[in-house]
Amino acid sequence: MNYKLMLRTLGRTLQVEALCLLLPLLVALVYREDPRPFLLTIALVAVLGTLLAHLRSRPDFYSREGYAVVGLIWLAFSLFGALPFWFSGEFHGFLDCLFEIVSGFTTTGASILTDIESLPRGILFWRSFSSWIGGMGVLIFTLAFLPKVGGRTQVLVQAESPGPVSSKLVPKTAQSSQILYMIYIVLTLLEILCLCLAGMPLYDASVTTFATVCTGGFSVMNASIAAYGLPACEIIITVFMLLCSLNFAVFFLVITGRARQALRSDELRFFLLAVALAIVVIFFDIRPLYDSLSHALRDTCFQVATIISTAGFSTADFAQWPTLSQTVLVLLMFLGGCAGSTAGGLKCSRVLLMFRCGRRSVRRLSHPREVKVVKLDGKAVDESTVNTVFVFFSLYCLLLAAATILVSLDGGSLTTSFTAALACISNVGPGLDAVGPTGNFAFFSPLSKLVLTLAMLIGRLEIFPVLVLLLPSTWKRS
Repeated sequence: MNYKLMLRTLGRTLQVEALCLLLPLLVALVYREDPRPFLLTIALVAVLGTLLAHLRSRPDFYSREGYAVVGLIWLAFSLFGALPFWFSGEFHGFLDCLFEIVSGFTTTGASILTDIESLPRGILFWRSFSSWIGGMGVLIFTLAFLPKVGGRTQVLVQAESPGPVSSKLVPKTAQSSQILYMIYIVLTLLEILCLCLAGMPLYDASVTTFATVCTGGFSVMNASIAAYGLPACEIIITVFMLLCSLNFAVFFLVITGRARQALRSDELRFFLLAVALAIVVIFFDIRPLYDSLSHALRDTCFQVATIISTAGFSTADFAQWPTLSQTVLVLLMFLGGCAGSTAGGLKCSRVLLMFRCGRRSVRRLSHPREVKVVKLDGKAVDESTVNTVFVFFSLYCLLLAAATILVSLDGGSLTTSFTAALACISNVGPGLDAVGPTGNFAFFSPLSKLVLTLAMLIGRLEIFPVLVLLLPSTWKRS
């Protein structure tokens, strides 16, 4: 293990975190709030990051180091990112601070806050901005703005990128990261502009956009997006949640004049089909609950978009909807968005691959000698990738079951325990029953909060980096 290079990479990312904290510090100063929570954190993180970044190391960076350092960086980023919450004195304990910031960085959107609107604007800005940073990925953010991290940076990107297959947009990893962030920033600025034109104040538009393009779901209002009562804003947010659930490579193909190639994506078609079917089923199921068709359709589209994108906003209490609608939403929690997007969940490409593998297995029963490969976008998917997809799904189900059992020790209902665990490991945010859109996670015990915090990290890093970090063999010399 190249420990010095791992620590150097950690130092670089901590320097980036210190720079990111300058923005909420500025917001606190503008609104004449206490800047000390941010000043103390910036000083601590900047000094430690600079010391680690100046370590001299060999440039060899391989898969073992890559997966291990990704897990370490996310843990360190979360621990230091929780300090402004802790120093502000607005939270009951450090575990609550850690839960909230991990929910931000992992773009989960689950919250332990019972009165969001009472918090200082600087703290709320950091809460939403953290989800914007984590949406594209901490390391991709670092590689985009501090390219000289050292080592084989593609290993780091593969360890952090969501989805079964990681591919670069251009040959150089740093340039790919910069292109991704340029697309990300353009989408962010565009949504802020649209929300302001639709009547939302600039501050609210900014923090809402941060939570939308990263599909994080943090709002600065207790009633989430429903508090504004602006249908135009709901439509804008719905559109951007769906856009940011797409693989960002699709945007790159469209920008470079290859729109037809983008539209031939199997995963894109599967995602759009899932969205359309969910909207149709839920709309006809909840139609009797509404006075107007337009209101029912708007709430349906918004909730389908917020759940499949794993954003976690709300305009209606879907925990009170009929059982069929709730079941569809739970299935969408499992599914999630596309690979290479900011969304969580299993990812559409994995589910599509599992469907096609299942179809191949059934076909082999009647044609045992037939050799048939599984394809995605017209290209054969190698068997190692297929095996990894099924291993991931198996581990996902096992970890979901374990989290549900541990959370159920609090004595809550099965619906609360299961959907809380599912919402965290899929990075969705709200669940059903006590953790529905009108509820929160404050009532859970410290053990359950810790379990759910780990579930959020495991879900965002897609299991493997965290497991590699915990394996004793990772740290052996051989």
